[in-house]
Amino acid sequence: MRQGSKSILLLAIVPIISWLSACAPQSPKPPATEQKELRLLYWQAPTILNPHLSNGYKDFEAARITLEPLASFDKNGEMVLFLAAEKPTLENGGLAADATSVTWKLKQGVKWSDGKPFTAADVVFTYEFVTNKDVAANSVGVYENIAKVEAVDDYTVKITFKEPNPAWFLPFTGAEGMILPRHQFEQYQGAKAREAPGNLIPVGTGPYRVVEFKPGDTAVYERNPEFREVANLGFDRLLLKGGGDSTSAARSVLQTGEADYAFNLQIEPQVLQQMQTGGKGKIITSFGPLVERIDINHSDPNHTTPEGERSNVKFPHPFLTDKKVRQALNFAIDRQTIVSQLYGDTGKPTANFLVAPAAYNSPNTSYEFNPQKAAALLDEAGWKDTNNNGIRDKNGVEMKLVFQTSVNPVRQKTQQIIKQSLKTVGIEVELKTIDASIFFSSDPANPDTIARFSADLELYTTGNNSPEPGDYMKTYTCQEIAQKSNNWSGQNFARYCNPTYDALWQKSQTELDPKKREQLFIQMNDMLVKDVEVIPLVNRADAIALNSSIIGLDLTPWDRNTWNIKDWQRQN
Repeated sequence: MRQGSKSILLLAIVPIISWLSACAPQSPKPPATEQKELRLLYWQAPTILNPHLSNGYKDFEAARITLEPLASFDKNGEMVLFLAAEKPTLENGGLAADATSVTWKLKQGVKWSDGKPFTAADVVFTYEFVTNKDVAANSVGVYENIAKVEAVDDYTVKITFKEPNPAWFLPFTGAEGMILPRHQFEQYQGAKAREAPGNLIPVGTGPYRVVEFKPGDTAVYERNPEFREVANLGFDRLLLKGGGDSTSAARSVLQTGEADYAFNLQIEPQVLQQMQTGGKGKIITSFGPLVERIDINHSDPNHTTPEGERSNVKFPHPFLTDKKVRQALNFAIDRQTIVSQLYGDTGKPTANFLVAPAAYNSPNTSYEFNPQKAAALLDEAGWKDTNNNGIRDKNGVEMKLVFQTSVNPVRQKTQQIIKQSLKTVGIEVELKTIDASIFFSSDPANPDTIARFSADLELYTTGNNSPEPGDYMKTYTCQEIAQKSNNWSGQNFARYCNPTYDALWQKSQTELDPKKREQLFIQMNDMLVKDVEVIPLVNRADAIALNSSIIGLDLTPWDRNTWNIKDWQRQN
């Protein structure tokens, strides 16, 4: 489904300022001071509340309110315990000296929101669910080095790895480590996983429980009466509303005060500065691993197999597999203009795919805006304007690209800047914008998702979800290619495959020397960047809008913003 100005018009029909009435209860609404409501606004609306079946940060944010991992990491990279009772170490016997196993002690007395006890069996089941091939979980990469997960007793879990694992602390931690309740999902293990009611109304151990969820629209939460710190919670009810656009979302917090929190604000700096004068709220930014980048499709999106699959890895792209063409694209893109016009202080130009933690940010790469070099490379590759129509061609094929992204003002303006630049070097670009709820959907049947990638280029943001970048760098391994055979659950949407890259990644998974491992990740980054397998553009700050009365939020780049929502309070 093609979107564009029509999509924006449709979204604008329902003003965001009416969102509270859309999710208000049927009974008369008591004064806000009595109800203690927290109003969350997501212009990219969540569509599923099972994080293991999702591709989108928006879904992880919504799920993280009710589901918890064993532990996570704060902004300094220090471990913070959730369902775990203590951090495994060599001293307490939790971590094996050769890093082949780790044993977690669990908190006792924790209950799921339906009153059933949380035990080690739930951790074991989560592993079995995520690694079941028929489930096709998107988070499986974190768990693939595991040989087995055992419940030693009700409150002890032992993870044994296939080989020494320097990233022993990743499974069951952070946003991708959220634990699922066995009793809610065990009947949906396997191919029926996406039919589980728990995907929409999950039972959790977190501070708030879901009482209503309309995918792509509204989620309503209330206090979880079984939460171990329920008496300290700041709110009785959470209303999460999706839809609209990032500018309207920011306005609802900063100017009208209709919302308390707005997520993922990709908005021009001058617009944000003006909104903050409204006095209702503030913008909070946090730089971390997020990189706005262009994925390059190595497969042919215009070839359809007899089974109806486009962008099949067996059919290479007619010209984007040529390194000189990719290099030309890179030289033709003006990162500095994109940042200065569209990001301001919330973005930094970057050449790197891996930018955080700082030790992994490669010093060996650079970027250059040089249309003359771009044109020369295309000439060398044999792409010339033989038809005198302003479009380069070769062997009867014209150099035309479809460039897609989600509906978002900053992304659409980025598209326009890039389109004009590529036009000057003889490349015609058709822009395609897709509603965010579709683009970032995990629906394998929808051809317009980010994973299906039925275009030549696509623009979006990614970043490693923990201080350990192994799973993030796994994105471009051959085994991660998203395709019909794995229900498009792989994270390698570009369909890039290089055995040399894969060998580096495999070596990183067993290298216990931190400095040597650091260099392996830098080598992987440099290979992607220098061969232009991906085009990093901007190291983006995570920018949110927050009502001035809300305190307690503590952003970390290694988990979703709602990770410590139990601590959020409203100041009188």
